Amino acid sequence: MSHARNDFDWAAMADLLELEGETHSPYVRQALEELGDLGPRRVLDVGSGPGVAACRMAAAFPGAEVTAVDGSPELLARAEERAGRLGVRLRTRVAEFPEGLDGLGAADLVWSGQVVHHVGDQQDALNRLAALLAPGGVLAIVEGGLPARWLPRDLGFGRPGLQARLDAATEERFSRMRAELPGTMAVVEDWPGMLRQTGLTDVKSRTFLVDHPAPLADGPRRSVRRWLERHQTVAGEFLDADDAATLERLLDPADPAGVDRRADLFLLTAKTVHFGRRPRG
Repeated sequence: MSHARNDFDWAAMADLLELEGETHSPYVRQALEELGDLGPRRVLDVGSGPGVAACRMAAAFPGAEVTAVDGSPELLARAEERAGRLGVRLRTRVAEFPEGLDGLGAADLVWSGQVVHHVGDQQDALNRLAALLAPGGVLAIVEGGLPARWLPRDLGFGRPGLQARLDAATEERFSRMRAELPGTMAVVEDWPGMLRQTGLTDVKSRTFLVDHPAPLADGPRRSVRRWLERHQTVAGEFLDADDAATLERLLDPADPAGVDRRADLFLLTAKTVHFGRRPRG
């Protein structure tokens, strides 16, 4: 997947993407269970990043040819290293999204996790993904769900309700990102309806809970820290001075009330996966 046209440097975010993928990865297993007896022979993970989901699929379908597809060679190198550590078979392919998908060949399962919303024309991106399916194949896209929650409403300092305001700041930043994409098109983000527009059938959506209760293990805790650092970098301009100071204190590794030390830190979110099948006829 290529994001050279906006301000995301995905290779620089590799650690964050891998941490998030590992922290949220149980939902991938649950989503794959929704496929029933599909038994894919060929799987494409388009916009795979460092390959956390792709490696999950390689483990779930050991007899399949699973290919991680991304526009970043650096991220695909991480995917190859991860597959080696886990002992799963994984191919990689450098390809820009969405323009570079021609030549990938047909697949029985095409997975794309939180990628389509980074493309100006989201319907065109879905059309291109659906075109990769073999007859009877399934497209699964991860979009929507619920924002993550990490902290109590009242932190013991600052103004209560920080997370709601972080959500609002993120929405503002997201809207600006969408507006700045080349060829951006306003669309009602009815993901099942958009999948039907591609010609897919048996469309359904399933939402999976990701629940890491307090006290957090080291991996999820580092994931929370990295995402708060990301909020501070990309959405900080939308926060007032008091909330900016609260966020600064939360990220202070020496502060007992910071995210590195808080016993009440948790991670709760929900991931929505939308499925559609290419007709056999």
